[in-house]
Amino acid sequence: MPDNPDVSDLEENGQANLRTGLDRLIAGSAKLFAWAIFLAFAISVYEVIARYVFDSPTYWAHESTTFLIAAIFLIGGPVALARDKHIRVRMIYDSVSPRVRRWLDIVNSLIAMIFFAGLGYAGATMAWKATHRPNGDIHLEGTGTAWNPPTPALLKIIILICVCLMFVQTLMHLIKAIRGDDAAYSERGGQ
Repeated sequence: MPDNPDVSDLEENGQANLRTGLDRLIAGSAKLFAWAIFLAFAISVYEVIARYVFDSPTYWAHESTTFLIAAIFLIGGPVALARDKHIRVRMIYDSVSPRVRRWLDIVNSLIAMIFFAGLGYAGATMAWKATHRPNGDIHLEGTGTAWNPPTPALLKIIILICVCLMFVQTLMHLIKAIRGDDAAYSERGGQ
């Protein structure tokens, strides 16, 4: 452990890899969003008890649980990017010098930004169609069930928000990599 208590506190909390303020904000909010899993669990338990003990099933439990789990899954993208836990070929990345590692991050960021821009365009199109009628009136797409919540529209909005967040995160990582020194990359290697 380093002598600096601030650094050791960050490492213990799993925040040593957070490169920007946005990364810290996103990683910190993940704990809040993680509670949605417990809410989905509680809804599922309620549904099982209501259905099998009281013979009174709900019409909203399945869709609520599906929405919560899907939303958490989508938020996982920005969180993984913030914590630098995305997929990387570590065998190659860890075996090169800090300078090459920095260039690999620059190339990776550029490719990722192109991907996120395309995904953002598709996400914006999906979100628009899910929130507007063809004549432009606002109408949230529903599930089409008896309850008919607007969860498809909400999930498409979350997709767009997450993709935009990941684009901005990647841009900030690119700027940091371009400005970065090789010493910072020697610290990141071998993790």
